[in-house]
Amino acid sequence: MSDLLASYNLKFLAQGLWTTLYLSVIIIILSTIFGMFLAVMRNGKNPILRIIASIYIEFVRNVPNLLWIFIVFLVFQLQATPAGITAFTIFTSAALAEIIRGGLNAIDRGQTEAGLSQGLTNFQVLRIIILPQAIRKMLPSIISQFVTVVKDTSFLYSVIALQDLFGKSQILMGKYFEINQIFLLYAIVTATYFLVNFSISSYSRHLAKKWEQAAE
Repeated sequence: MSDLLASYNLKFLAQGLWTTLYLSVIIIILSTIFGMFLAVMRNGKNPILRIIASIYIEFVRNVPNLLWIFIVFLVFQLQATPAGITAFTIFTSAALAEIIRGGLNAIDRGQTEAGLSQGLTNFQVLRIIILPQAIRKMLPSIISQFVTVVKDTSFLYSVIALQDLFGKSQILMGKYFEINQIFLLYAIVTATYFLVNFSISSYSRHLAKKWEQAAE
């Protein structure tokens, strides 16, 4: 039991946690940017862009993320890290696009017309008037999607042997066979995922409350 808690094992798990966080941050940033473009395209007036965005979103969302990891890794022959980032970005951007589109649609259209009547461009109306309000409405759903990304990166070890937190724990599992050792290892990994995701959720609630007070 004490050997499992040795510094070299904890350092090994910490390396996996760093990989998980590194992947998650990059995936979240890329997916948010791409998802925003998709949402605007699907809400836009250009029928071709609207159709392209709709097909992409519906097709990607209805294919399991696990399959996208296989497709990207095997078809495009990428290394494990870029393959994982690419596959998750493909899937997560489609999910975020619908969340963002819902947030944009929740804002009264009259505000857009009012902004245009003041001489603002469509982009300025979106950036100055619509987005700040929409973000407040869709923040809980976006954060929920972010948490899902952090958790689902655990798929990557099973599919493409990328050594994230879960992957590192599976490697360590090969060294320990007693039930109490296995239970402790899984308890450490479970607690780590919980603390990371609970921190993200707690901060989002704090931020949402702060914005709500500022808007009053």
